[in-house]
Amino acid sequence: MSNEYSVIGKSKPRIDGREKVTGAARYCGDIKFPNMLYGKILHSPYAHARIISIDTSEAEKLPGVKAVITAKDVPDLKYGISPARWDENILCIDKVRYVGDKVAAVACVDEETCYKALKLIKVEYEVLPAVLDYRHAMDEGMPLVHENFPRNINTEIHQEFGDIEKAFAEAYYVREDVFVGQRTYQSPIEPHSAISIWKDNKLTVYSSTQSVHYFQYYIAREFGLKMGDVRVIKPYVGGGFGGKLEPTGLEFCGAVLSKITGRPVKMFYDRDEMFMHNRGRHQGTYYIKTGVDKDGRILGVHTKFLLDGGAYTSLGVATAYYAGALLTLTYDFENYKFDLYRVYTNLPACGAQRGHGAPQPKYAFESHLDNIAKELGIDPIEIRLRNARKPNTVTINGFGIQSCELKACLEKAAELTNWREKKAKGLPKGRGIGIATGAFVTGAGYPIYRTDLPHASALIRVHEDGTAATLYTMACDIGQGSDTVLCQMAAEAMGYRYENMKIVSGDTETTPHDFGAYSSRITLMSGWAVKRAGEEIKKQILEMAATMMNLPPEDLDCKDGLVFSISRPNVTPLTFEEVARRFFVLRGPLVGKGSYTPPRLGGNFKGAAVGTSPAYSFNVQAAEVEIDEETGEIKVIEAWDIHDCGKVINPLLMQGQVHGAIYMGMGETVWEEVVFDKNGRILNPNLSDYRLPTALDMPKLTIANVESYEPVAPWGVKEVGEGSTNPTMGAFRNAIFDAMGVSVNSLPLTYEKVWRALKEKREKEKK
Repeated sequence: MSNEYSVIGKSKPRIDGREKVTGAARYCGDIKFPNMLYGKILHSPYAHARIISIDTSEAEKLPGVKAVITAKDVPDLKYGISPARWDENILCIDKVRYVGDKVAAVACVDEETCYKALKLIKVEYEVLPAVLDYRHAMDEGMPLVHENFPRNINTEIHQEFGDIEKAFAEAYYVREDVFVGQRTYQSPIEPHSAISIWKDNKLTVYSSTQSVHYFQYYIAREFGLKMGDVRVIKPYVGGGFGGKLEPTGLEFCGAVLSKITGRPVKMFYDRDEMFMHNRGRHQGTYYIKTGVDKDGRILGVHTKFLLDGGAYTSLGVATAYYAGALLTLTYDFENYKFDLYRVYTNLPACGAQRGHGAPQPKYAFESHLDNIAKELGIDPIEIRLRNARKPNTVTINGFGIQSCELKACLEKAAELTNWREKKAKGLPKGRGIGIATGAFVTGAGYPIYRTDLPHASALIRVHEDGTAATLYTMACDIGQGSDTVLCQMAAEAMGYRYENMKIVSGDTETTPHDFGAYSSRITLMSGWAVKRAGEEIKKQILEMAATMMNLPPEDLDCKDGLVFSISRPNVTPLTFEEVARRFFVLRGPLVGKGSYTPPRLGGNFKGAAVGTSPAYSFNVQAAEVEIDEETGEIKVIEAWDIHDCGKVINPLLMQGQVHGAIYMGMGETVWEEVVFDKNGRILNPNLSDYRLPTALDMPKLTIANVESYEPVAPWGVKEVGEGSTNPTMGAFRNAIFDAMGVSVNSLPLTYEKVWRALKEKREKEKK
């Protein structure tokens, strides 16, 4: 038999592909129960207002209305996803804090009655001055979004490593730049949805979630239930990108409405309600000061960031730390100072979006580095090669790096883009090429709330006749293909055929614990659990086969569904099926189990845990663009992504992840922006006015990997899903900068901004 992997590294078809492409897959919105009610939430029309009174009497009289609830009907225990700041109530108690805040909820026999009932609820408000500009949220005399947070400061970070002033004093060149990022939204195809069934003191919730465990934990906590009395089930999920990691008003209000009515209650957000719930990318201002030596080597970096958090914390504390902490990954420098304020405003709360906190700061840093390179006359790839992170190093803020092939990625990017020839000969007028680097965690080193539970666990049960095996996991496939990848890993570890694998995932009552889909954690962390479970199966198979073949188990191996002798190639192999069946007859169920807990990571300073990971991915992206100087239109000619993501389990799915990441990054660079009016109301809460790229906007993509193996990961894997978003904005900005010869420092880099910058440039040149 070959020593090559049988399943790992192969582009196997998605295990859920047929159901999804035929429309047979059932998402939360597709599920119905007998006697089911529909629920909707009444949202605040004001950005900041005191609630004087709520009269629900007319709504309650409407035929078809089964329940109306306000804050007095639900627990007043504050909740949130980040234990550092639990600051949200199921329904607002004393005041509303943004347009869209949750005021009341109804359960009715159909959706139409819900909308009629909401109109009959009379709420008297005292409108208060609102904080709508994050740049002034900390100013003296500004209204407070939360009275217990002076100056509207939600999170304040001050970290210093090395001696930054000494680094600047010794530098050959010191540069300061300010860049501005915009608020964006994840825009998953499937709206948030939940069905709650509270029956006989047991609460069952079907939800479009990225983590059934965190939902189970927070729902149980909010209602004072034992976790064993809360069952969370994840049907198919149509995208999350960070926006479905935390419980929403749908799960909490639905649970209360179900308890009151004794019937299942389905609740969902319309598209405009999804924008109001938000939890997308923070808007921010990014000041960066860097000192370099004569050769462009970085001596020290000082960053000062200001983030608009919106009305609640969500995952914003982690976002804030990620924004500065992850900047140390790609380049090796010894002096770093990081200051950040995340402020409350009377706008929808921001949270985690693909790349969690890192893409916009990385855009700023990569743009800043290109400015330095230009001033020093150094090629953009060369300055990155001189500073690139090396393997087996520790960042200045304590992140341990094992595998790192960033330099190889840069060299490969130069080769694939024909960079040096293009730079030597020059591109046609109006064309430009840009490059940027990225890096990301492969799973967070610590869980979101304090617990000693393993980060992942898995069970595999081989069916009685051996013709199939089912993997049980609480890991969540939200569209990225993790169910397929985990089944490939299970099959490889067992020596089994991938085509015979089944999977049951995302159900707190039938699958073992896993934290879910966030921080690009599943392939490494859940992968370890699955590998260990598979290896336990294989060990039992070989022991049983040894008795059947009258050979020592250490002389046997199992691959691709065949058990064979290593030293006696003439001995007739047994099939996995016949050995498994024999095992069941003699010993009962054939099961394997595995779990994974990362080692203790990071330093001892405040915030040291955020950004830690067992392993880090690295990548380089390049883009070539063409600018129409008359209109400012940006045409992307081609884009490249070169990745150090360790061993690739499924090349086809890896390509899909990178395509999606570049798509999202392109959209955020050029088009996407959540726009508000002067009263804090969103002006474009739909997929018509919120401008996303289409397939027609996508350029030719070239995606490549460099050889890499991560020693702390199963089969040497690393993440690829979120890290691919990190360099995109920087690569496109640098390409646009190269084409125009003038910089636009605020996202999105719209055609209008480009046109205005070119116009100003032409007018200056005339003088």
